[in-house]
Amino acid sequence: MNKLKYLGKRLLMSVPVVWLGASMTWFIIFMGPVDPASRLLSEGQTRNPAAYEAAQIQLGLNQPPLQHYLDWMSNLAVFDLGQTWLLYQGSNVNALILDFLPRTLWLGFWSVLIAVFVGVPLGFYAGMRSNTASDYVASMGGIVWRAMPNFWLAIMLLTVLGSAYTLAAGDFFALNLDWQTIGPNLDSISGSPDLSRLDTVDGFLAATKKVLPAAVVLGSASMGNEMRIGRTAVLEVRNEDYIDLAKAKGVSKRALVWKHILRNALVPLVPIITSEAFLLIGGSVLVETVFGINGIGNLFYQAAIQGDLPLVGTLMYVFILMIVGINLIQDLLYTLIDPRVGLEGS
Repeated sequence: MNKLKYLGKRLLMSVPVVWLGASMTWFIIFMGPVDPASRLLSEGQTRNPAAYEAAQIQLGLNQPPLQHYLDWMSNLAVFDLGQTWLLYQGSNVNALILDFLPRTLWLGFWSVLIAVFVGVPLGFYAGMRSNTASDYVASMGGIVWRAMPNFWLAIMLLTVLGSAYTLAAGDFFALNLDWQTIGPNLDSISGSPDLSRLDTVDGFLAATKKVLPAAVVLGSASMGNEMRIGRTAVLEVRNEDYIDLAKAKGVSKRALVWKHILRNALVPLVPIITSEAFLLIGGSVLVETVFGINGIGNLFYQAAIQGDLPLVGTLMYVFILMIVGINLIQDLLYTLIDPRVGLEGS
């Protein structure tokens, strides 16, 4: 089986995963204990049979469950996500996703970048210098970063950055961390980034600066985890027999480290990095809410709070597609890092 057939097989295997996830979402939302039609009505209207029936017709719940399921799934298959009912009433869900999703992707991009390009090199550095002071400091830092909850770190970072802006303004007497004093300064370190000017240097820097504190918070747990796993992977590879054989053959230290140790240590890190990306999707709901970023995570949170269950269902479908897409990227990375992947039976 060559690599293209392997990737094609993985792509086909993702279809039933998407179907099963979407089916479970439909069942939980439309067949669960919460009635979507009642959430569209005010407290007084729920007792009005005519209003309740109109809400059911509006949601298509007057149909038999099987027919409603088939219609809902067919709309998802062609990405016709309908309109919102409570949040941004009457707005097209496709347009909302196109508006909110880029901010989440921008936040996720920098979060993954920070986690990978800080956590992995630190893990490799600690693994190559095991049982030294540098190793102990890096390992302890990884444990501390991994232990801090995202929401707590976000609040602490907002407080510290807000007080830093107060210091920069010269108000040294405002360092009692009074939120009324710090709050006005948070506008410059929180809120949604402007992604319409990414093609310019100033626009790129401004959008990056706006999202960087949230990206540090979102990528912090992943960074600590990848550092610890990277250290363990390097230690395991260093003890392999083929490393001793390469040394005996006179392979240079530089080639030994870059071609044999670090490259093979990346193989167990691929699923760790991609699985952490799953957590970034879920964590973005909390981080976007704390930092006021109007991304798809914040949209999902607002839809759940407002009780817009149809919008929650369609956003869950988007999350499922994102997770399946990350899985496919993981398979692609496997074929690039490990030449043996996809060659079984050849």
